[in-house]
Amino acid sequence: MHGFELPEETLALQAVARDFARDVLVPSAIAWDAARHFPVAEMRQAAALGMAALYVREASGGAGLTRLDAAVVFEALATGCPTISAFLSIHNMVAWMVDRFGNDAQRAALLPALITMDHIASYALTEPGAGSDAAALSTRARREGDDYILDGTKQFISGAGVSDLYLTMVRTGGEGAGGVSAFLVPKETPGLSFGANEKKMGWNAQPTRQLIFEGARVPASALLGAEGQGFRFAMAGLDGGRVNVAACSLGGAEAALAIALDYVKERRAFGRPVADFQATQFRLADMRTELEAARALLWRAAGKLDAGAPDATPFCAMAKRFVTDTGHQVADQALQLLGGYGYLADYGVEKIVRDLRVHRILEGTNEIMRVIISRAMLT
Repeated sequence: MHGFELPEETLALQAVARDFARDVLVPSAIAWDAARHFPVAEMRQAAALGMAALYVREASGGAGLTRLDAAVVFEALATGCPTISAFLSIHNMVAWMVDRFGNDAQRAALLPALITMDHIASYALTEPGAGSDAAALSTRARREGDDYILDGTKQFISGAGVSDLYLTMVRTGGEGAGGVSAFLVPKETPGLSFGANEKKMGWNAQPTRQLIFEGARVPASALLGAEGQGFRFAMAGLDGGRVNVAACSLGGAEAALAIALDYVKERRAFGRPVADFQATQFRLADMRTELEAARALLWRAAGKLDAGAPDATPFCAMAKRFVTDTGHQVADQALQLLGGYGYLADYGVEKIVRDLRVHRILEGTNEIMRVIISRAMLT
């Protein structure tokens, strides 16, 4: 990236993702939200363009892109639907974790179907009693011969009930982070069931359910890495997940701003376009400035992640905190510019506001991001 401009190859990826968002996501996003429809067929179209394995290594069949490339793609996809872009980022994270931490047999068995999204993947860390304090999770796996037996419940799992594979963090050892292991649990595992599809404020185009393990039996080959490594894997995944969800907030806010811009140019009040009023112009200027500032921080965090910089984690936390807060605020400002029409579903802005609200909670709440940032400052 020279002079803060993206390389030509990344711009080409961005164009492909924007075209997909415009042609495939935008025409149906409002309807999917209203019907709580999970558009699996359309996500497989995205996978055919390489968007299900963006940073899986080329040697493993993925696109082998950088985290900056991926952030640019997720932002572009989110201009069509933040909900679908965010789910694609979850699927990408699981595929990357299989590639990064799995063994040859796991990669060979799982990655081909993940790359095409013939198999869809979900990530299961949060529990009813362990959200921000992820190291306190209580779902357990005990060894029984050549198998592990899983018992416990996971909460707020995107794609649950539809996804074919669940990368699940469970406790195999003592208390704290060192006792956590990661398992690759297929949907058809005996003893695995799903809770009701949660009714949510936003993200309605992807299902959210509990995973319920009641004596669920998986072979020892389902263990990702070694016992006790799961929390390290989870934290490695979360840095990238935070960059991705920030990118989704940015894309959603850009879409809301574009709708507001078109509206204020056409809408007339007191005999002239709303865009002619200085109050409108100042608000638009602030929205554009805030989104550009957010993008600059996001790209810097993605660059740190790509470089393996020692301060990548606090930078990813800063980007997640700032970009998701900013994205939601800008989308809300866009709704305000539309007045009463912004509150109607037909214009699409209220959906964006609802979808972006959860980005300030997931992948670690923005309060936890502040803990991570301040801890890095004070150590």
